[in-house]
Amino acid sequence: MAFLIGGANSAADTGYDIDNSLRFNDDDTAYLSFTPASAGNRNTWTWSGWAKRGNLTGSDQIFFDSRGADNNYRTELGFNGEAFRLMDAGSGGTGTNIKTNAVCRDVSAWYHFVCAVDTTQGTDTNRVKLYINGSLQTLVNTDYPDQNQDLQINTTDVHYLGVAAVSGNLTTYFDGYLADVYFIDGTQYAASDFGETDEDSGIWKPKSASVTFGTNGFFMEFKQTGTNQDSSGIGADTSGNDNHFAVTNLAATDQCTDTPTNNFATWNPLGTLGGGVANAGLTLAEGNTLFTPTTDDYSKTTTSTFAITSGKWYAEFLCETAAGGNPLFGLMSVEKISTMQNTNNWQGTNKAYISLIQGTDGYHKAFGSEDAPAAYGNAIGGGEIMMLAIDMDNGKIYFGEEGTWYNSGDPANETNPASSFAVATYPENVIFGQTVLQASGGYVSANFGNPSFSISSGNADANGYGNFEFAPPSGFYALCTKNLAEYG
Repeated sequence: MAFLIGGANSAADTGYDIDNSLRFNDDDTAYLSFTPASAGNRNTWTWSGWAKRGNLTGSDQIFFDSRGADNNYRTELGFNGEAFRLMDAGSGGTGTNIKTNAVCRDVSAWYHFVCAVDTTQGTDTNRVKLYINGSLQTLVNTDYPDQNQDLQINTTDVHYLGVAAVSGNLTTYFDGYLADVYFIDGTQYAASDFGETDEDSGIWKPKSASVTFGTNGFFMEFKQTGTNQDSSGIGADTSGNDNHFAVTNLAATDQCTDTPTNNFATWNPLGTLGGGVANAGLTLAEGNTLFTPTTDDYSKTTTSTFAITSGKWYAEFLCETAAGGNPLFGLMSVEKISTMQNTNNWQGTNKAYISLIQGTDGYHKAFGSEDAPAAYGNAIGGGEIMMLAIDMDNGKIYFGEEGTWYNSGDPANETNPASSFAVATYPENVIFGQTVLQASGGYVSANFGNPSFSISSGNADANGYGNFEFAPPSGFYALCTKNLAEYG
């Protein structure tokens, strides 16, 4: 199970901030599309972008795609399983299939991908170069294009971002987040043109690219929230070329502040357990923020991607329907995850939880308690938001509802917590956790500062990070890498 504090490529002070990303949920069949007015350079081009994966299932998830009316003429760039791949077929030469040996399955991390193409090169290995996090990749598939072969990219056929078209039907949708997406028409660039290694941390980080875009080139910063194909739309091209993309099934709530330069926590599909079985009895969606149970039992538990050892942290949870399927929210010892069983996940000294059960009534359990849950708080109604504040410096946890802390709790002043605990008892890190007991009505959306649901008021923490319905208590922060670097 992966718990990566900070996430890959996210902990360094870059000097270059990426402000926004775009969240693709494959169940929404969401994508962007653009049809060039004229053909560009079909044998020399570069695609660069940052991606944070969501749903890992499915054989293919595509970043970038173009194909003609005949499905035999197509180019796809994206994931083939867990590997990064460029595939081209029917473009006037032999089939092309270039795939990395490296796999990308860490859902807590932002990865940088570059595909650099120049089929005019005499040496076949120079015709397609695939980079991940700045490193030229070792390949398991090496079916390179013929010399001077034209690929399907840069034709006058529709080009897609976030989906591939198969036999005229859109399928193989990408699931996760994309940020800082470049397409260069006419030049083969290296990964070092878009990123660099941080001198202090040694991690790969983005930088401002100085590139020549060419006729059909574009740059996606996802700074806008409109749904029209123009400079105010989600698919706005900020390269200066005005190659704006049309928007399909994407909304303003899909514009995110979870980026490679400030990575936010989500739920972890690699950390979901039911009797020790990953992803048992639940699904995660909306960039791993929406928790949906599929069975009526105790086997549905997930955890956040970031663990914490110190600091004060705030999060909100939207119960999509009344009672929310009896969701349990709280804190959990990382060390105890492997001891979880198929039943009673939130009970017993071996489980080491602090939890609040929000069903038809409110209940509460303390860390390591074998006792039955005590009445505490209220039931959460449909559309209501629960608040959770965790003080790892003083060993206190607070629960609240719709802007009011239970039991007159005051996290800022450290008074009337729901539970107190000895932080030293759990030195191996603790982590946010959630279980939903019932499949019916158990839809819960987590907000660690990067919500997938609409926020009506908009409140950031004192550092200006996060977007919450209610103001975080003074001294409490959104769970993101910039805050973790300072307080975690």
